Amino acid sequence: MNLETSIQYVKGVGEARAKQFKKLGVETVGDLLFFFPRAYENWTPESSIHKAPLYTNCCIRAYIAEPPIVSRISGGRLLTKCSATDGETIMNLVFFNNPYIADKLIEGKEYLFYGKLSRNLYGGREMTSPRLGSVELAGKVRPVYHQTAALKSAVIENCVKNCFSSLKDLPETLPEYLISKYDLMPRYEALRQMHFPDNGDMLFKARRRLVFEELLIFRLALFLIREKGSENDGIALKKDYTDEYAQYLPFTLTNAQKKCIREIAADLSGTKPMNRLLQGDVGSGKTAVAAAAIYSCAKNGYQSALMAPTEVLAEQHYKTLLRLFEGTDLNICLLTGSKTAKEKRKAKESLALGETDIAVGTHALLQSDVEFKKLGLVITDEQHRFGVNQRAALAAKGDNPHVLVMSATPIPRTLALIVYGDLDVSVIDELPPGRQVIETYKVNSGYRQRIYRFIKKHLDEGRQAYIICPLIDSDEEEPADLIAAKELFEELSKGEFKNYKVGLLHGKMRPNEKNNTMRLFSEGEIQLLVSTVVVEVGVDVPNATVMVIENAEMFGLSQLHQLRGRIGRGKHKSTCILVSDDEGENAKQRFEVFCSTTDGFVIAEKDLELRGPGDFFGERQHGIPQFKIADIFTDSKSLYAAQKIAEGILSLDPRLQRAENRMLKESVDRLIADFQKAN
Repeated sequence: MNLETSIQYVKGVGEARAKQFKKLGVETVGDLLFFFPRAYENWTPESSIHKAPLYTNCCIRAYIAEPPIVSRISGGRLLTKCSATDGETIMNLVFFNNPYIADKLIEGKEYLFYGKLSRNLYGGREMTSPRLGSVELAGKVRPVYHQTAALKSAVIENCVKNCFSSLKDLPETLPEYLISKYDLMPRYEALRQMHFPDNGDMLFKARRRLVFEELLIFRLALFLIREKGSENDGIALKKDYTDEYAQYLPFTLTNAQKKCIREIAADLSGTKPMNRLLQGDVGSGKTAVAAAAIYSCAKNGYQSALMAPTEVLAEQHYKTLLRLFEGTDLNICLLTGSKTAKEKRKAKESLALGETDIAVGTHALLQSDVEFKKLGLVITDEQHRFGVNQRAALAAKGDNPHVLVMSATPIPRTLALIVYGDLDVSVIDELPPGRQVIETYKVNSGYRQRIYRFIKKHLDEGRQAYIICPLIDSDEEEPADLIAAKELFEELSKGEFKNYKVGLLHGKMRPNEKNNTMRLFSEGEIQLLVSTVVVEVGVDVPNATVMVIENAEMFGLSQLHQLRGRIGRGKHKSTCILVSDDEGENAKQRFEVFCSTTDGFVIAEKDLELRGPGDFFGERQHGIPQFKIADIFTDSKSLYAAQKIAEGILSLDPRLQRAENRMLKESVDRLIADFQKAN
């Protein structure tokens, strides 16, 4: 038996139970050994029933004092009752719907009972539906696994025990010099202790070893992927034109923008293709930085492609670049799905002939008939909405072009290290002068009429406002209290705001309808815009000063931050109002953070902590590895340490070809293969 052996052949599993394990993602012996417990039970008995804590899990050692009594109660449910004693104090035992327990409870026999003690109506001690164990379990720590109706934790525990009985040892993944240097537990022992720890200290050491292994192999894999991507010669620009570009701008770049432009310019002049992530907060001026790279490429005779996830954002970039390059001789085209066939044909012809310097578009840029004469720079915005393959597909239209990834969502450093570990990182950590501080408040739905009066006051002063809804239509599958944009638009435009110009924007509208609505809003023809999160990015209306977000508990912190970034762009004071009746602790924490800061990086860190990496981007991201044991938030220090150790190993053995690193190389190669399958 080895790690690749089917789970079916483990003692106690078999063909039928293997199908149940598959539902838990467990198909091989290796899967089972890495299916770690979700919790542990300490079966060390309390000194006595009388001194045992109430209302918290504990272990009691006691004798059955009298035979169990079985009866039926309302609804036909089975009730089993008996009493147990430790020689001093009696406790009552109550079991519901357990037809087998009465036969197991033998008068005079000693057992361990694991559960929560409480007081009954008469002040005595009582334990309801405790787990039963033999006295041999005393002092043991038992694993508790995620289970299904057909596959209970105790069954999984038994199957894991059988695995270890059949597997007396496991091949090491780490070289001896690392195990010795960092005082790591052997791999087999670490896995065994993760399932059946001798004590808390051994569990800590086991987890430390496995986290070290997982993060080190991960970082080594990313370094090697990155190195392989830079093996090919890139396009080294002969002259840097970024200073010339800055002279055309109608504003002064911030120091942070200048720093990022210098980093990008250094990449563009190098012999290896640039692979860089540019991130900054909402309104920090990422497009102006990217434009410096575009300008320098164009002046050196190379074309650029900027790909955005939506037509609204692509058009916004197109307009921004037209404004930034006003007075230059650069030619820009917009290529999106809603363009007419004639417009698309003309844009494609000019790109193929090299007459167009910059192509801005959506995934339409990926079509096979879109050809560039001399593509030198690929820029993708909102990268987490694109697959890695799409980034590569666009880059494949050139000869090893430079790649710049822009993320409008501030990404915590730990997550950036993982999702974009193959990229260098530039951060714009400074906002342009003049950005207004946005006041943010959280209220419940009882304040709605006051909110409407507040909006009207601003509209009467010539300002504009947004109301953001979590749904487009009312849906029977969604909770009844969620507000839908279509219904709210009908209600407000015919009622509370009938004397104002109200618009509607949502994702199901045709592209030309969305663009027309946004044009009317940006021109002031629409005063109040009822919308879904389609306005999250790419909408720039400086005159909008109020944003109301209905059912705010439905949005992640980072998404709320993106939405709030649509206001505060002009000279007038702006206000964001979160409406929510959710009084839960998680919602309370999120709202407190959001109302207390406008720093996107602080918000992103808290969002990661509360939601976890898989949900950080609002939808599960294929590029985020699902670690078996490491947690990128609680193990962030280990992640940084793994990066340093990986750098040290590769500085001595760049391709992991030395004999002592053979096992590491095999693990890294397997992980790289998994990456390639996933992306």
